Amino acid sequence: MTSSDKAARRHLLFRETPIERLQRASLGTARALAPARLGAVPLVAGFWAAGFLKDGNDLPDPAKAPMDFDGVCGIARDLSAPTLLKAHRAGLHPAAHAGPIKWWSPPRRCVLQFENFHMSRRLRARLRQDRHRVTFDRDFDAVVKACAEPRAGKWPVTWITPKIMRAYAALHDAGHAHSFEVRDRDGALVGGGYGVAIGRVFVIESQFARESHASKIGFSMLNWHLAHWGFALNDNKGPSQNVLDMGFHVITRDDYLTRLACHARGTGKNGRWEVETDLAAVAAWEPKAEAKSVLIAAE
Repeated sequence: MTSSDKAARRHLLFRETPIERLQRASLGTARALAPARLGAVPLVAGFWAAGFLKDGNDLPDPAKAPMDFDGVCGIARDLSAPTLLKAHRAGLHPAAHAGPIKWWSPPRRCVLQFENFHMSRRLRARLRQDRHRVTFDRDFDAVVKACAEPRAGKWPVTWITPKIMRAYAALHDAGHAHSFEVRDRDGALVGGGYGVAIGRVFVIESQFARESHASKIGFSMLNWHLAHWGFALNDNKGPSQNVLDMGFHVITRDDYLTRLACHARGTGKNGRWEVETDLAAVAAWEPKAEAKSVLIAAE
């Protein structure tokens, strides 16, 4: 695919019709005005006003983010690749269902140390069936678009707006954002996810599944590679039952920022990623035993 073809396809994938934009704005506003979130409105208004009194492109201090309202702490006026990378390195991420895109520093983070990664017997069996093909960085744009699709049983509005899509696509072009794709035997995209690599930390942005266990298959492949490439942490941002069942655990913001400062140094693994193993090897992976053997060998 030529660069012009890629740009044209990206434009079509990420476009939003006027009706879709109006629907997102309406649902996003209703969500923001829910009683549990209403208190954040004057806070965000204060961030907006403060941006006119100083350099509006300065990143907020994540350590000073409020403990409520999911840690919203500023207006994200600049989503260029360098700023987005700097924000993730500081422990911030952008999101907004409606209104201006905002910076967030959640009071709790849900993270994985790879020796604690857990795959259920059912998941290992599905991996051994070898009915899927997992790739990295083969169709980042399609994965982001799929992650933005409405989820069954969830509020039908997404924080992955066209502006967010374009920002992370640019970060992918720069070699810092990565996707994993899960395809069935017919080549259909049935699962995947994307995130950002910062030094030895990987930050998951979103995942999707169009068939049962599809994202878990790709996620297991991703974690196998992160562990074997020397990453120290996988950050899911917020907790969900799926990732908690897979060995993730919740830590405080202060703990996360301390770990991030330690592990986000250096350039990390930039550029296009390639899959280096097969699903059978992932199914046989015993992270805790492997970590123990590495520790013994180092003594």
